[in-house]
Amino acid sequence: MRLDGKTAIVTGGGSGFGAGIVAKFVSEGARVIVADINRDAAEKTARDMDGDAIAVEVDVANGPSVESMTDTAMRRFGKVDILVNNAGVTHLPAPMEDVSESDFDRVFRVNMKSVYLTARALVPHMKERGTGSILNVASTAGLSPRPNLNWYNASKGWMITATKTMAVELAPSGVRVNAICPVAGETPLLKSFMGEDTPEMRAKFLSTIPIGRFSTPEDMGNAACFLCSDEAGMVTGVAMEVDGGRCI
Repeated sequence: MRLDGKTAIVTGGGSGFGAGIVAKFVSEGARVIVADINRDAAEKTARDMDGDAIAVEVDVANGPSVESMTDTAMRRFGKVDILVNNAGVTHLPAPMEDVSESDFDRVFRVNMKSVYLTARALVPHMKERGTGSILNVASTAGLSPRPNLNWYNASKGWMITATKTMAVELAPSGVRVNAICPVAGETPLLKSFMGEDTPEMRAKFLSTIPIGRFSTPEDMGNAACFLCSDEAGMVTGVAMEVDGGRCI
């Protein structure tokens, strides 16, 4: 029960890594807002938690939507101890000059602007309470980028830098900020990363991961739970690689 009595918001919590983080948080005693642009997915994940989670539809790239999510969390829980910025998108693999402006803008809004919007909504509350933990779900793509995912790589590199500068600024206020950097996993984004989901593409991708498997939602939940718990009270500004050795 490492998160007993704590409340959390997990964006992109309806599926993939986000759902894994929700499940781990609930198992460790937290009450969780499952925030997702896909209401049906959020509601399914929340139902699976047996009453310890609440589904909220949110567009993390839209300021009023993020404010509404925050208002809901405050009405239901009275406080927010933990924020997990997990929602993310990618563009299909392509030479950097061939990625459309609309795809670039979508990556920018969901992967980067969302971190600003959730900080704007929740940091004042955490500062006032003198405590809080923010976790940004970045990627190995921000540390060891691969060709043809240029603007996605750049967005995750931005997130890692944002994590470190947020950590420095917010530390005196008692707020810790960290990131986790997963390698690709069995999530809705896997096919987009690979371009096509075939046994050959999977084998090629797995050959770059020394441990020899994809990241799982459970892997992300375990890492997120530690970084957001009081056990990590001296840990801030870290971009933890949860990647089976991919970045070595």
